[in-house]
Amino acid sequence: MHDEKTQRAIEAGFAKMGLEKARRHAFLCTGPECCAREEGLASWEALKAACKATGAEALRSKADCLRICAGGPWLVVYPEGTWYGEATPERVERIVREHVVGGVSVAEWAAKTRPLCG
Repeated sequence: MHDEKTQRAIEAGFAKMGLEKARRHAFLCTGPECCAREEGLASWEALKAACKATGAEALRSKADCLRICAGGPWLVVYPEGTWYGEATPERVERIVREHVVGGVSVAEWAAKTRPLCG
């Protein structure tokens, strides 16, 4: 399907992101509909820092829209499918510690939980 050079680059990308060891995937909406872009980007920086500081075995992805256009920034953590609104930098740090690393959703901030399979 891909030439050898492209295939090596793809494999290097998967290795760099840590796909093989990932246990969770966190998606963060950075606005601008659900929150001010600056708010969303501050939460994104907090997500990156918290994942690094805790050694989280997680992938993280920044999104411009998770289709909940109010009450953001929105953070959804899979495989559990737990959705957190108002994911401020302070909240993100706790969510990473307790949910992304510890495996326990932060119930008081979880707006909805819906795994996509299982």
